[in-house]
Amino acid sequence: MQPGALNLLRVLWLTLPLTVGPAIEDALSSSSTPVAGVAAAELWLAWAAVLLALLVPRIVSLTVLRVALPALVAVTVAAAVRGGVETVDLVGVTVAALVVVVGAWPTVGADLVDGSSYGPERRLPLRVPPTIAVALAPLAVVVLLAGLSIGPLLLAAGQWIVGGFAVVVGGGVAVLGARSLHALSRRFLVFVPGGVVVHDPMTIVEPVLLPKASLASIGPAPTDTDAEDLTMGAGGLLMELRLRQPSDLLRRRPGRAPAEVISTAAVLVAPTRPAAVLAEATERNLPVP
Repeated sequence: MQPGALNLLRVLWLTLPLTVGPAIEDALSSSSTPVAGVAAAELWLAWAAVLLALLVPRIVSLTVLRVALPALVAVTVAAAVRGGVETVDLVGVTVAALVVVVGAWPTVGADLVDGSSYGPERRLPLRVPPTIAVALAPLAVVVLLAGLSIGPLLLAAGQWIVGGFAVVVGGGVAVLGARSLHALSRRFLVFVPGGVVVHDPMTIVEPVLLPKASLASIGPAPTDTDAEDLTMGAGGLLMELRLRQPSDLLRRRPGRAPAEVISTAAVLVAPTRPAAVLAEATERNLPVP
């Protein structure tokens, strides 16, 4: 693990109260004292939660980060627009943009996911499909953030009935949004002493171990591959994990269609860092073309 980008992200996140905080404080100055107080409390809690997630890398940390990055941009831009664009707003937006760039760096997600590894394991995340990244994931983030924040703000504004209803309903929809986003973070390859495990609850019902003795090759997928496609339409360099003999896996199907047992000699995956997959396979003496 080389957590250079992750360490930089930690430092940048620590600076947010000083770089982005003044712009938000200026924007909240026109709100009532209860609303401003609740909003400030929510922001401080969110900042602390993300900082903890970055300091203690786990799979859930990646989910937290994927919520935090767009939320940071939205809050910073909203603060700049509401308070009138001044120097503090420009500083806040600039730092927020830098945080997003560093946070989206592939090694950051890889380091967070690998933080859940045990002993000689190595976990390498799979790429989020573009259709989900562009449409469904942002919608889940909006639902989660709205569900957590709107109810308390309405209560602070004295809207007791609507606010109470929003707290109850918002909590439920926030859980749904969090579960959907976390499913994306739980898509990864696991290199273990016995081979490679494909862990992808969105495409297969149970993790599949490809035993070291049964692996024929791990490498970039040829254009005419017959491998079972587990990429969900993700682009980039795809990797083919091929066995010497076909094996069964329980494949999920779209919607409510029942899972189906598939016999295949190879699977196709889209890791965020294909070079790291090849390097890890080589280090573990797995067959690499």
